[in-house]
Amino acid sequence: MKKTTRKLQAHRGTQINRAVQVDAWLLIPVLLLVASGLVMVGSSSIAIAESHGVSSYYYLLRHVIYIVLGVFLASTFRVVPIAFLERISRPLMWVSALVLLLVFIPGIGRSVNGSARWINIGIANFQVVEAVKVMVIIYMAGYLVRKAEMVKVRFFDTLKPLMLAAMLTGILLLQPDMGSAAVITAIVGGMVWLAGAAWRHILLLGMMAIPVFGFAALEPYRLRRIVSFTDPWADPYNSGFQLTQALIAVGRGEVFGVGLGASIQKLFYLPEAHTDFIFAVLAEEFGLLGVIFILALFMLLVARIMSVGLMAHRAGKPFAGNVAYGIGLWIGLQALVSMGVNLGVLPTKGLTLPLISSGGSSVLMTFLALGIVFRIRYELDRDAPFKAARVPNTAGARR
Repeated sequence: MKKTTRKLQAHRGTQINRAVQVDAWLLIPVLLLVASGLVMVGSSSIAIAESHGVSSYYYLLRHVIYIVLGVFLASTFRVVPIAFLERISRPLMWVSALVLLLVFIPGIGRSVNGSARWINIGIANFQVVEAVKVMVIIYMAGYLVRKAEMVKVRFFDTLKPLMLAAMLTGILLLQPDMGSAAVITAIVGGMVWLAGAAWRHILLLGMMAIPVFGFAALEPYRLRRIVSFTDPWADPYNSGFQLTQALIAVGRGEVFGVGLGASIQKLFYLPEAHTDFIFAVLAEEFGLLGVIFILALFMLLVARIMSVGLMAHRAGKPFAGNVAYGIGLWIGLQALVSMGVNLGVLPTKGLTLPLISSGGSSVLMTFLALGIVFRIRYELDRDAPFKAARVPNTAGARR
């Protein structure tokens, strides 16, 4: 009996140790991406800061402050039970719509470069769509748990969340923010597909979405972006300026890059060199090897997040699994679109590169989402069954 008690105590100690450990396969790519972001923000923002009459390291210091706040948010949400997020998931889609509408209220919403995407929170502007992405993922995770069987067979239950996503898309197109609208639609569609929705339903909904985005693309400035994307060199000093400068930066990098700080394109050639086009500066300074390194880190991070989602489903935690799937899709899709724009594979969109680009709202919400993933991993370890710790069946021994 004493021997059995000692075994139980030993395994309980092992369970506690495993529960407090941090998943290295999640932590390492996050740390390397954040470190890469610090280096690139510092390198790409010096000239921009000096042109605005502030300290050369203004944007770097601001980025560091947002990272510190992001780590605080991640640490906070790592201690928030996933069950609590599931309880509050039902109204989040409507809360998302209300939050997006705040940008149109005078005195609260802020317009930058013709786009009304920010709200004034006193000390800074906050891009609300970044918070909306997290809320949509949590809502969808709860919906797919409640309608788990219906989504697989009924077209209406597959259509319903995408109709709500279409509502958010309509609000985003009014701001206008087509890039975020496309990302949110893709996240919702991807989560529905991963939940087991029929292929024919997904294809039909995809066909229904094409006219919506096609109509949105007919806006004059969006149409110019699409036309310039097909042949940016036809008008390299006007509609094709951003893409041609990004391609020049990527081409100058070749295999090994021109060296840290030696980029020419960041010197007022590339617009938003420290945010939307930071990947082009990275490609110029670190070359093809730097591009492959960042791609590998994102692939490792997204693969691990999706793996955590799969482990949660196998452990009987479908809500946690759906949340992890959604966060993995969000980070993966946004990184893919941002890098695709910089490499000339996709039309120009104002999307930051997660964990690398300078941007307060994006940094904060990405860290918050990662904090939720770390919480899911923690709960999986905490609640994992320890078969070896079970009390042996003494009845059989007596026989």
